[in-house]
Amino acid sequence: MSIHDAEGRPQHAARGARTAASQTCINPACAKQFPVDQVLVSCPACGAGLDVSYAWGDDAPRSWEFARHRAKAGVSSSLDASGVWRFRELMPFFDCEDRICSISEGRTILQRADLLCKHLGFCPMMRSAPGAESTCGYACGQCPRTPAPAEVGTERRPTQGGLFLQYEGQNPSGSFKDNGMTAAFTHARMVGAKVVACASTGNTSASMAVYAPHAGMKAVIFIGDGKIAYGKLSQALDYGALTLQVAGDFDACLARVRYIAEKIPQAGVYLMNSVNPFRLEGQKAVMYRVLEGLDFNVPDWIVVPGGNLGNCSAFGKAFMELKALGLIDRVPRLAVINAEGSSTLHRIYNDLGVRWNGGAYFNDGGKARVDREYQRMDEAGERAHTIATAIEINRPVNLPKALRALEVMNGSTRAGGWKDGHEGVVRAVSDETIKEYKALVGRYGFGCEPASAASVAGAHRLLREGVIRPGDRVVCILTGHILKDPDVTVGYHTGLDAKSAKQPLPTQRPHGEYANPPVKVADDLGEILRAMGVDTSTLNLADVGSVRSVGKDY
Repeated sequence: MSIHDAEGRPQHAARGARTAASQTCINPACAKQFPVDQVLVSCPACGAGLDVSYAWGDDAPRSWEFARHRAKAGVSSSLDASGVWRFRELMPFFDCEDRICSISEGRTILQRADLLCKHLGFCPMMRSAPGAESTCGYACGQCPRTPAPAEVGTERRPTQGGLFLQYEGQNPSGSFKDNGMTAAFTHARMVGAKVVACASTGNTSASMAVYAPHAGMKAVIFIGDGKIAYGKLSQALDYGALTLQVAGDFDACLARVRYIAEKIPQAGVYLMNSVNPFRLEGQKAVMYRVLEGLDFNVPDWIVVPGGNLGNCSAFGKAFMELKALGLIDRVPRLAVINAEGSSTLHRIYNDLGVRWNGGAYFNDGGKARVDREYQRMDEAGERAHTIATAIEINRPVNLPKALRALEVMNGSTRAGGWKDGHEGVVRAVSDETIKEYKALVGRYGFGCEPASAASVAGAHRLLREGVIRPGDRVVCILTGHILKDPDVTVGYHTGLDAKSAKQPLPTQRPHGEYANPPVKVADDLGEILRAMGVDTSTLNLADVGSVRSVGKDY
């Protein structure tokens, strides 16, 4: 039974068959497939990333009626209360619904932001169409009063453009990560996992920690020394996770936990970072809710912050599949916004010109250029540094999938034969800009963490550049809640450097009955494993020293 390829071309199951899922290598030159009940974070054959892929059967949705029906009928089951699993027909990798691990995540909605929209110079009443003048009923004098052009496609299209905010801070743990965790924990249940682990700048750890007790699993979190916002750290500690504070940055932590998960089966670790393909399956649902908020019409732009690049990768995969199923008549363009102090994708995409090229990235020199850039960064001692800790990542593990998303989400239309698009864009914004736009978002009633504000700052920059037009319908993803990093907010409005004023963790042993302090460990595999409670007496760890000896792919 064949699976759709890396470009999302529909390869359906035999007539009368049910949809079948597998894990498929994203490198088209390899394209090997593996069962969904196998625990993998990369292709064993070539080392590339994996997709959860589907051979769509007769049970696959061919319209949005299943979603519209649930919206009208209300919550008829616990799964329908989840903004992820009410779209379960579009992520059917699970073997039975009883294994699904949900805490009613994804109950977020698309917010119109007309006041912010007008402040930034977008026009909520305009509507741009390809190759046509904009039309406006707004008395602002910014646009010509021409008749509204007829729009292409079979879907109903709203007449309004403007700015919309998808506020994922309303999730149970306060960030978008819950969308992915519910899917990954469902897979962890399927494979009988007992211990889950992640490296984190904060949001991943908080989300994993809150799901682990519900799934009956032990959670182990790797955080970099001093590289986490206290609002996020407080969640992981309160939810009972073992928190290891490793001497190093996020990239060092991810290298360690990934190595342990893949190379030391004695540890029994199931990896929960977004290199896990099942994490990205759940994050597709953010796009389903965006479409739901627009009555299943496609916006012109999706603008998202870029850190480890899991969100943009998931969004690209979502639109590949929706296009293959015939559920959309166009795809939006994608804009990924880095922080300047953590701008690896911006540099690789804009300065080095690396592209997905239909998957040829692995063999056309693109990957080789990325490897050389990483080597240069290591030799120069470059490390990510930004006030937006959620995207403070030097080596994004989903880089190839993000390049694919930038190619797939190109604004093309069915009416144009899917050949009338323009590739996505990447920009980087400064920390000062992020703080200013964070305050602006808050001023108009949508408080967010710093990384979220990068999306709004990036959208406004693209508007000023003329890449985004005033009448385009633009959706910015706000990834996390304002209380995730209150120090930045307080510092901006008072001038107090709350982060510098804090003592390092920990200073003394707490005395509370249920206290759960972080454990400081060196960047040493043996020390980390012993802190996790793993018996290392039978392991040969002599040849594994610092994180850089683990290997370039970790």
